[in-house]
Amino acid sequence: MDSPPPTYSEPAAKNSVSQDGPINKVLDQVIRTPGRQPSPQPTHLSVPGANYHRVLHEEGPGYVAPKFEGREKQMEQVMDQIEEKGFIPPDFVESETSWFYNELGIDDMYFQTETVEAVVNHILSLYAAKVAAYARDDKRLEIRLDKEAVDHAVYIDTSKPGVSVVDGPRYEQRIDEKYLNGSTSADSYRVETFRSAGILPGDKEQQLRCYFVYKCQFANPNPGADETRLDIIGDKRFLQKATNNTKEIYQEIIQTAVARTGPVIEMFEIEGRRDKRLVVAYRQGSAMGMFSALSDLYHYYGVTSSRKYVEQFSNGITIVSIYLRPLWPGVVTANAKHPPIEASIHQIMKEISLLYCIPQNKFQAHFASGRLSLQETIYAHCVWVFVQHFLNRLGSEYTSLSSLLDPTNSVHAELLAKIKRRLRTETFTADYILEIINQYPDLIRSLYLAFANTHYVQTRGEQDDFIPTLSYLRLKVDRVMDDNELKEMITKSVANEHHEMVLTAFRIFNASVLKTNFYTPTKVALSFRLNADFLPAVEYPQPLFGMFLVISSEFRGFHLRFRDIARGGIRIVKSRNREAYSINARSLFDENYNLANTQQRKNKDIPEGGSKGVILLDVHHQDSAKVAFEKYIDSIMDLLLPPTSPGIKDPIVDMHGQPEILFMGPDENTADLVDWATEHARKRGAPWWKSFFTGKSPKLGGIPHDAYGMTTLSVREFVLGIYRKLSLNPATVRKLQTGGPDGDLGSNEILLSNEMYTSIVDGAGVLVDPNGLNQEELVRLAKKRVMISEFDISKLSPEGYRVLVEDTNIRLPSGEVVNNGMMFRNTFHLHAGKQADLFVPCGGRPESIDLGTVSKLIVDGKSTLPYIVEGANLFITQDAKLRLEKAGCILFKDASANKGGVTSSSLEVLASLAFDDAGFVENMCVREDGTVPQFYASYVKEVQETIKKNAALEFEAIWREHQQTGLPRSTLSDTLSVAITKLDEELQKTELWNNIELRRLVLKDALPALLLEKIGLETILERVPENYSRAIFGSYLASRFVYEFGSSPSQFAFFDFMSKRMANLGSQAKSFSGPRITPVFEQ
Repeated sequence: MDSPPPTYSEPAAKNSVSQDGPINKVLDQVIRTPGRQPSPQPTHLSVPGANYHRVLHEEGPGYVAPKFEGREKQMEQVMDQIEEKGFIPPDFVESETSWFYNELGIDDMYFQTETVEAVVNHILSLYAAKVAAYARDDKRLEIRLDKEAVDHAVYIDTSKPGVSVVDGPRYEQRIDEKYLNGSTSADSYRVETFRSAGILPGDKEQQLRCYFVYKCQFANPNPGADETRLDIIGDKRFLQKATNNTKEIYQEIIQTAVARTGPVIEMFEIEGRRDKRLVVAYRQGSAMGMFSALSDLYHYYGVTSSRKYVEQFSNGITIVSIYLRPLWPGVVTANAKHPPIEASIHQIMKEISLLYCIPQNKFQAHFASGRLSLQETIYAHCVWVFVQHFLNRLGSEYTSLSSLLDPTNSVHAELLAKIKRRLRTETFTADYILEIINQYPDLIRSLYLAFANTHYVQTRGEQDDFIPTLSYLRLKVDRVMDDNELKEMITKSVANEHHEMVLTAFRIFNASVLKTNFYTPTKVALSFRLNADFLPAVEYPQPLFGMFLVISSEFRGFHLRFRDIARGGIRIVKSRNREAYSINARSLFDENYNLANTQQRKNKDIPEGGSKGVILLDVHHQDSAKVAFEKYIDSIMDLLLPPTSPGIKDPIVDMHGQPEILFMGPDENTADLVDWATEHARKRGAPWWKSFFTGKSPKLGGIPHDAYGMTTLSVREFVLGIYRKLSLNPATVRKLQTGGPDGDLGSNEILLSNEMYTSIVDGAGVLVDPNGLNQEELVRLAKKRVMISEFDISKLSPEGYRVLVEDTNIRLPSGEVVNNGMMFRNTFHLHAGKQADLFVPCGGRPESIDLGTVSKLIVDGKSTLPYIVEGANLFITQDAKLRLEKAGCILFKDASANKGGVTSSSLEVLASLAFDDAGFVENMCVREDGTVPQFYASYVKEVQETIKKNAALEFEAIWREHQQTGLPRSTLSDTLSVAITKLDEELQKTELWNNIELRRLVLKDALPALLLEKIGLETILERVPENYSRAIFGSYLASRFVYEFGSSPSQFAFFDFMSKRMANLGSQAKSFSGPRITPVFEQ
């Protein structure tokens, strides 16, 4: 174990095997993504093996407690009280008190803080533990002492150096959970802990470990976010006790930590000794459970600590400082052989970043006991998450049923989705999967070796200053099995079929990972780029182009896209309780897939395909949305950007081998986080930072949907279309709306509407007036962006009322009694048909109207709501839509009605790609003083007109097709989307793109006139990636053709369509023969 690190010369094939050990990658042979540009690191790690580690010249712990002048007097009072109690024999009172005061190393801060009675109780407790030890057969001395007051706590425990006790009082976990995890600048605690210098009497292995917890009293509890001066952000006790040397170290580390997303990890040599001082800094709330997990980590590597300090700072930074030393000679631990501390400290530092991602993984017990390494347990944790979402447990019955149904029929597809959801809740729960994996640590080790053999990079061969982690060194000892051998081993080892299914999912995971940041020295969450081919086509008929899985202690998340060039929002899902979390976790991937698929249909007018990202907050981290979002974005960027700074961002094995750009936008719970993502991409050197996120603030070139009503404009176009076709007077139309004046869509719908509102439902409750809600009051709420709870009820008519969710036993003007305001709010939309003609859902959870509830909206075979324009995504299930249309409702679905937002976002992306950085800032970024560039103002207006034009084109196409075919409009919406996207894909594969003149002609029509005028077509084509320009070309032609000729045109329609365009190209028109595109429509 102490020998020099192994070297590897040739790149390994996936799951390759060598009789002499694995063949691994060195830097020059790593499969690299071509053309990726450098990026700075998001976290900081002082590089092990480098020569710039500082040496600490001071002796002692770096803290000096102020001298307690009353110490001797207190000691006399303590002895007097102990004698009075009579529990300790008089001859032993002085020796026991002196041992406590002078031998344990407790500093004066403790004695100054505690009362005489508290000190007496602690001494009596320690003596009682010694007495109890003599009564035990094993004579083992076991001390368990804890005292918790309002502003401080004391814990004392017997401790064997270098060993994590998994069945004891676990005081460190208790300190984490009770005092450290929830730290804020307003409420946080500092910790001091130390090990007694000598062994306990009569016990050769154990020492006392003391923990002292103190509530922080900051010099300034509310400093600026970037404040780093210790005298302002420090705790008063810390400032009083810390030496100048310690303050100097902390000052530098805090300045680094404030500028980072993730942890700062530093190590200091101690002059004249083998001891090391390890210092880790991170943002409060970003690494819960870190304090106790660090103990498990250094114990695994045969190291113990003499002192540890946790310091909190009011700018939101936590610093953990640990004094590490080798174990005493002769101390036996689970791993009998350990490298010297000079080597293991580097391994510990390297793995702290991994620990930071998931401080307390689901297999922590195997790690604490030394059975598995940190890497093996975190790998198992990640696959445990993977298994929950992808274990195929639907069975042959589902396959048979799906073969009988038509997957292109949206009703059949939705029915299958519901059956699938039901089947998946029956057998494999997360706890059951965990129980199975826990039984096979040896299999985990072998499966991990196969994973490591593919993705671990030995960056500089023999010159690599990093010593491989212990789990990786096993690659030189344990033979790496190929997939067939692993399959055979699993079959022979497992107890039953269920166990085999779970362990086989590990093999699927290994085979699917194309790249990962697992071995990147600095990271904030674990990200995996997966090949989605393992998804069964019968369950997921539309193949994914790309899949990212991201895991940390605060969340799990996916990013799915259906095309290389794709765009969609990132949403954060919160759960009210554990039951809601279980439901959300089970449906996470399917909901993400369906949302991305809906986005794919919605994006029919634009070059980007559909994508979506969903972040599910862990049940214990519901207040960690910002932390989770930042980790999600940064870890995905690890896989999009190239490495820099050896030891900070090392190369990764990239089996995808192609550059990738993701286009993202805001969604539920992420609108206020978009600016951070944009700035972070710029800081990390991403060349595409301008286009990375849409929905950013105007000062970063964003076009906010809510400020300009982008989504509402397309919804309104469908509403106005109905009025136009049916010659309705909007002022006489009674309107119901879910999603109130506080939301983006809801507020803008109110501001743009001219109907008579009779009902509004939002998060606060229900507002009703059959005579029409006061329009001026609604506009006031919409402009203020507040809920209906702020509506002035004096402006309601005698028949009007408001019921808030917290209300109970409310009598309505009709005499009806509402027992529960929450239930009334949740179901009101199902009973409002009698007093509304038009329903526009602008908010609400998916599937608020499904096949089971739609009957409440149908009376005597007729829909109680004549018109519905679905603004909110997935508000009504497809089968419910068809029932409503059959009952006479004129209904336009979400994928058609609310596409204005995606059109706006696409044109925002296009502008960011077309301008260079300087031009972008000049023309698209609103100034700090609020000055709007003239180009920006004009461009926004052009975007709004484009949205209305696209919505009108689709409305007319659906209305015309319905009149011609009689097919439901919600079905035609999907049919048109499929026709456009399929034709788009076929057009991009034809040689039409190679016709330069045709390309220029189409792009001149497709691109915004203002961009063409400002930048010029040639410059745009130079700056915009070719695959993006090709996507613009295909989507524009496809959408215009289908909107004009419908989803089932004649075989000569496209020839006619293109001939008109080619006529402007002179002689080239004669040579146009057109691609064979009829298969798109022969369905």
